[in-house]
Amino acid sequence: MRRLSVLDWIRIGLLAAGLLSVATGLLPFDDAGDSLARVGPLLVFLIGVIVLAELAKEAQVFDAIAERVAIAGRGNYLALFLLCTAFASLVTMFLNLDTTAVLLTPVMLALAARTGIAALPLAMTTVWLANTASLLLPVSNLTNLLAMNRIDLSTRDFAARMWAPQLAAIAVTMVFLWVFYWRAGARGEQRYTPPTPHPIADRPLFAISGAACLLFIAALVTEVAPAVAAPVAAAVVVVAFAVRDRGKLSWSLIPWQLVVFVCGLFLVVPTLMRFGLHDVIEFLVGEGEQRAALAGAAMSNLINNLPAYVAGEEVIPPEAGDQLLALLIGSNVGPLITPWASLATLLWFEWCRRREITVPLPMFMLTGAGLAVAGVAASVAALTLTG
Repeated sequence: MRRLSVLDWIRIGLLAAGLLSVATGLLPFDDAGDSLARVGPLLVFLIGVIVLAELAKEAQVFDAIAERVAIAGRGNYLALFLLCTAFASLVTMFLNLDTTAVLLTPVMLALAARTGIAALPLAMTTVWLANTASLLLPVSNLTNLLAMNRIDLSTRDFAARMWAPQLAAIAVTMVFLWVFYWRAGARGEQRYTPPTPHPIADRPLFAISGAACLLFIAALVTEVAPAVAAPVAAAVVVVAFAVRDRGKLSWSLIPWQLVVFVCGLFLVVPTLMRFGLHDVIEFLVGEGEQRAALAGAAMSNLINNLPAYVAGEEVIPPEAGDQLLALLIGSNVGPLITPWASLATLLWFEWCRRREITVPLPMFMLTGAGLAVAGVAASVAALTLTG
């Protein structure tokens, strides 16, 4: 109990409030069951992909890639910038935004400490692209899985609809990253020292973990359900660690905090929607793609992007597919202003605190606001033009 953080207690309180709503009849039992049944497969996927990513990090998969990225840059910050944005974007797209925030951030910060690379540009790259690069695939973000199921799209159909908004979001993010954090006048360094590769501690574990990540990505491309692909790939790595390094396997690998938060959310939001929130959200979302996107971004920065999307989704009919996708864009690309706007951002701030990386909050919020407005506008425009 002493290890629980303030954020953990908030999650537990949210679940308790949801269960109390069901117990008192504020949320009918059948409605609660339908809501949790909808989120069940998403939680199976989330647990699987986080266990997979955690163990892949322990097997040094991310460390090895980050080192090769820095070596390939050869001391040139522009080359490093392009490689890092590509690396963070691909991790977000294929392994979920929380993987980028939770696992890639400490890897990149550790690399910065070893090589003299400016830490803040690397940190901002991970937190911004964890959010803005999470549009392409259903697995990139939990909100995407909800949207995909809502309007009945396959993985390929979803990607075919979202590739243009995703490219627009990443392009705008790269411009903001370079201007405010990566250019020579902002980062304060001219060149960096390419690192010497660390030896891989256990090559069989490294190979199996890397192969499991590729297996997971291949499964998604071939339309295997995320709730099947993620736990199967995770099981492969768990078995490998059970044989080679059992000490790394513990119950802490299971992201119980996320499970508690999501379950509580899917009980509390439907309850609030029954008692007036529906009308407020309906007014905010209004009609049209741009308004829905801006409403999603604004609500995300006020209350967090997951409840913002869930509440907004309730007032948009399934046949209004483009408006729902615009809300999704606002909820994914927009939560860049407040530290609590997305779970990925909260986790990122915690890692920066542990590594003693100073993040100037006024600059974080101002540059995040600019990127949120420009990124959402560009992404929705791309959605409309390719509709």
